[in-house]
Amino acid sequence: MTASTLIRGLLTTAAVTALTVGAQPAVAAAPDDGGWKGEGGLTLDAADNARVDNYLDGAREAERSISVDVRTAAVATGAELIGFDHRLKSPDSLKRKVATSLKEQPQQDIDTVLARLSDAVRYTLQWPDETYTHGVTTASALLSAWGNDSTKWSNTWGRTAGYKGLNTGWRASGSSQLFEVQFHTPASKHAQEVTHLLYEEQRLPSTGPARKKELQAQQDEVFAAVPVPAGADRLTAPAGPAAPQPVPARH
Repeated sequence: MTASTLIRGLLTTAAVTALTVGAQPAVAAAPDDGGWKGEGGLTLDAADNARVDNYLDGAREAERSISVDVRTAAVATGAELIGFDHRLKSPDSLKRKVATSLKEQPQQDIDTVLARLSDAVRYTLQWPDETYTHGVTTASALLSAWGNDSTKWSNTWGRTAGYKGLNTGWRASGSSQLFEVQFHTPASKHAQEVTHLLYEEQRLPSTGPARKKELQAQQDEVFAAVPVPAGADRLTAPAGPAAPQPVPARH
């Protein structure tokens, strides 16, 4: 039995127990016709709304085993799991995202949009600067060793301006559910939170070019103050689950 398997087994029982106390998202209300209506004229007809509801049911089921892996990796590497109660995207938020995608690219069908959703299940792991790079390396290697496939690795620590952090995507072992894991330091997570409203305004179609430039400058200023942990800009996706990874002692 490998060290990673042993640690995972020891922690799984505690992780599963903790999962049962997590907040469950409310189910979005639907109009009488079975469809969905959101702000800005966004809508889903009854058939598409039902497909999204089915997708959400599958995501909720898959989340339980995914959360065991993520929580175990967090405990094994001394990471703080940020915002765990919000690990499932709310029905309204997910339907708004799907409806927006269908509106912007009407040639897509609902199944294509759902197949590309990567953040219906999402997590944030955070370490202090001095343990960040080692923590990310080990946590991502563990997730991979346990059969989760890396599908996205967006490392922006090396940017001279703008967002700093590491956003990753995964395909869960067994369920094949896509999920997102963001890896942060306290400073980069704080900067993300501080700039969130600026980023949301910048994305609006109604925001003009001059305002977009102003908003980007404000975000750049915030992220410029975020220290880059040693080696963070060189972090790369795990090669695969071929070699089991040792688990370090919790810091």
